[in-house]
Amino acid sequence: MNAAKRLEIFRRFAAANPHPTTELEYSTPFELLVAVVLSAQSTDRGVNLATRRLFPVANTPEAILALGEDGLADFIRTLGLYKSKAKHLIAACKMLVELHGSQVPHDRTALEALPGVGRKTANVILNTAFGEPTMAVDTHIFRVANRTGLAPGKTVLEVEKKLLKHVPKEYRVDAHHWLILHGRYVCQARKPKCGECIIADLCDYQDKTWPEPMARASRAPQKAGAPEERASRSAAPPRPRKRAQKQA
Repeated sequence: MNAAKRLEIFRRFAAANPHPTTELEYSTPFELLVAVVLSAQSTDRGVNLATRRLFPVANTPEAILALGEDGLADFIRTLGLYKSKAKHLIAACKMLVELHGSQVPHDRTALEALPGVGRKTANVILNTAFGEPTMAVDTHIFRVANRTGLAPGKTVLEVEKKLLKHVPKEYRVDAHHWLILHGRYVCQARKPKCGECIIADLCDYQDKTWPEPMARASRAPQKAGAPEERASRSAAPPRPRKRAQKQA
């Protein structure tokens, strides 16, 4: 994929959703940190249901510590791996209180030193809480980057580095959110919704899935003549799916 295509992809994402953000609910960097740690192998919807119960009771490192590991586990037991998540969060809260004045550090090394926080979680915090142009490559972004040809790579880190290199500078802060939303609601794993995709004409994916009328048309023999009309139809981007392009 060339630079012109990449630029147009993100221009369309920006036009459709100018202010993208995470679907996790939070009001402080610490709440975001908790929510992201809880989101491992859990849906954002499930995490939000849990934090709606937790945050009114405990939304600071000191308050989480006061709950204790068992008390915290009671609030998050609807999530997968809730026992290990409670253990990690209690340990992380202790470090935040003792080493960082109860504040979430704006530093990758310090973030990754917290229990339960790896590179992806650190990237989410740096991007979403502090506005850094990082790329938190999850399964959605990894799939979209490879499938579309935007930034193909065999590993998460390779994809991350290619995205940081190839995404136009003016779009890097928001690219993480656009790509997650696109992978979650349009470029889905089992069957991408190519007929609803606003970048389908720019995508390198060879096995696009079109709605049946479009599929029949693509299989029909091409008639001679009127090449301009056919080119115009093929170049027109499909209409966006509302849920995937919702405003923040």
